[in-house]
Amino acid sequence: MSEKIYVIHENNEWTAHLIKRLEELNLPYEEWHLDKGTVDLSKVPPEGVFYSRMSASSHTRGNRFAPELTEAVLSWLERHGRTVVNGSRALRLEVSKVNQYTALDIAGVKTPKTIAAVGKDEIIQAAKDLDLPSFITKHNRAGKGLGVQLFHSIEALEEYLDGPSFDPSIDGITLIQEYIQAPEPYITRCEFVGGKFVYAVQVDTSEGFELCPADACKIDDLFCPVGEEVPEKPKFQVINNFQDPIIQKYEEFLHNNDIKVAGIEFIYNENGEIFTYDVNTNTNYNSDAEAQADKYGMLELAKYLGSQLSVLKQ
Repeated sequence: MSEKIYVIHENNEWTAHLIKRLEELNLPYEEWHLDKGTVDLSKVPPEGVFYSRMSASSHTRGNRFAPELTEAVLSWLERHGRTVVNGSRALRLEVSKVNQYTALDIAGVKTPKTIAAVGKDEIIQAAKDLDLPSFITKHNRAGKGLGVQLFHSIEALEEYLDGPSFDPSIDGITLIQEYIQAPEPYITRCEFVGGKFVYAVQVDTSEGFELCPADACKIDDLFCPVGEEVPEKPKFQVINNFQDPIIQKYEEFLHNNDIKVAGIEFIYNENGEIFTYDVNTNTNYNSDAEAQADKYGMLELAKYLGSQLSVLKQ
């Protein structure tokens, strides 16, 4: 059997654009949809390039144990020395912001002050310990803006925790995090393919938390709704010739954690300092913004997977 590209995922909608690019480039591929399945550890996996697009928010689509099944599959593939793009280490960071922040800290990348808590009393105590006038709560295993709430008092947090709208994280861990006041209502998302910077996109956050680069979904954990009224403009705009020393730090972070494909999000505070708060290893792209800039993330990704397949066949 000839080698091919295997795309590991749990959501056809998020994979369609990649499949289209693979077909355009005449690259052989097969989809492994891991919402359910088995892993026979006594068997040897096929030869090929295996790319994981498993998502931390899979449980919101009824695929509660897809990340756990994917971890088993990735472990099996890595045991047999297969070429894996975004393997078990990448997945570990995808499903845990605590893991993201500790890894970013090792890389010298600044993140917002954060306390992880399990239990409602512990969440309240964590907010008291954070001792800041405003703070955010969010899920440790997130995506889709899960659990993201802005508070300006402990009393407001207590009311939320005791009310019907409290939504616990699927892994039980709630993060209490410093609120970064941005001077303008946007965040910046940097896209990487093959561990190298492709482009940065500015994302308008004036309408709130749940904005997403993908065209038909809302998946990202955007940090804060800032600003009141802004002029009409595209929500996603590729930044021409974006340059900042943070890019080198991000590339080193990705290399050290064996992550080849990712979108990393940051926000500026009022002093122009960068705070990084999210790493998406199943990154999506916005077609309108890309068409305007003539840059195409899924095309670059398909080319990269093709290059890895060529190396394998040599």
